[in-house]
Amino acid sequence: MRMRRGLRAVAAYVRGAPGTYVWLLILFFTTVALNHMSPRFEQHFLRQRSTNIHELSNNPVRVLFSSAMWIDSGHWLPYAALYTVFHAQAERWLGTLRWLLVCVAAHVLATLISEGALLWAVQRHMAPESAVNTLDVGVSYALAGVMGVLTYWIATPWRYPYLAVLLVLYGVPLVAGRTFTDLGHFTSVLIGLGCRPLARGRGRPWNPKETLAALRH
Repeated sequence: MRMRRGLRAVAAYVRGAPGTYVWLLILFFTTVALNHMSPRFEQHFLRQRSTNIHELSNNPVRVLFSSAMWIDSGHWLPYAALYTVFHAQAERWLGTLRWLLVCVAAHVLATLISEGALLWAVQRHMAPESAVNTLDVGVSYALAGVMGVLTYWIATPWRYPYLAVLLVLYGVPLVAGRTFTDLGHFTSVLIGLGCRPLARGRGRPWNPKETLAALRH
């Protein structure tokens, strides 16, 4: 009986976030495809779908879409967990359309800002010219943006420790590494925070204290 209830709860959770799990399913198949490619061909294949300066200059719409369908690490399971914890919760809370708007805004704007900064560095000889063809695919900008907007899903004062952890998690690599991807991730979080208007009218914020009290009973 408990197992059936658990399975029904899981099914209801998945049904409440269709966009998240369709995207995750696509990533599963593309990851399997990558794992069957030779390392050399994989790099060539992904570079054609990369949001690097060269591809953005020639095929901006195509690569902005296609880059979000591949994981260059080849590891799907960690993303399945992250999508379930963050993307699915955000979609269930915001609704599919608003969640998708956050994802698109974070992915597109953070890509353009970070690649624009890289182009600026190349033009001033602060980065090698080969950087225009750097490999840049993945879903981490959208994930960081969703993590940012989820700040408003948490009731005060609990949202402030969450926000502090988020800023440290993405701010420290930016200060220490100062790569264009570090800039992109931090920018994505700020874009997610800037999506507060999309969070208005989405119900009462989640209170961790109330959840813990309910579990005790």
